[in-house]
Amino acid sequence: MGLILENRNLNEVNQINFHHPMSITDRKNKEKLEMRKRILDAARKIFLQKGYESTSMRNIASEIDYSAGTIYFHFKDKSEIFHELHKEGFRLLLSQMKILDSVAEPFERLKAVGRVFIKFAQDNKDYYNLMFLVEESTSNPTEEGGFQIAKEAINHLSGIIKECQNDGRFKDMDTEYLTFMILSSVHGICALFCKDRTVSFENKTNEELMQKGYDCFVSLLEKG
Repeated sequence: MGLILENRNLNEVNQINFHHPMSITDRKNKEKLEMRKRILDAARKIFLQKGYESTSMRNIASEIDYSAGTIYFHFKDKSEIFHELHKEGFRLLLSQMKILDSVAEPFERLKAVGRVFIKFAQDNKDYYNLMFLVEESTSNPTEEGGFQIAKEAINHLSGIIKECQNDGRFKDMDTEYLTFMILSSVHGICALFCKDRTVSFENKTNEELMQKGYDCFVSLLEKG
């Protein structure tokens, strides 16, 4: 009896699979997404190795053993690929920052955002380098679509700082200048780590330098 029921259940599963196969459109969309991911993964590696100027669509195609024509089918040029990588990185960073929206006290949230920023750089070194340290030759990079989410992340930080000011902190300070100072300071910590520029501090590990250095910065903010 148990075997009959088991076979019956198996037949029902097979019937479900038979009647609900992946459609051709769904399969093509899945394959397209997978190919875009392969292209972006390859491009991230090549951009970091060669820099923006020295990277070509042919370089990226060669990395995944496809023709350049295949890459052009998914992206119009290397600038679009570069901007997509920017968006991926900033989406990830912004999503981690927004997790802290539940922290009610603005200054505690601001301090936590800085730690999230540093942890992001530690865990996503390649993304961080592309987002902040690999230069693209464009006259107005902030006007490109790939940089809009970067503005959103900065505006999110600025909003937290404004809440701190509404609570009486950082009195008589310009919000934009203060946002720039805080972002620059935390970014400096991350950039030194990502570019392996911490070797001069021989008696401290990278983790100690980043975390304790940030704690010193927070102490200065608390006095402000």
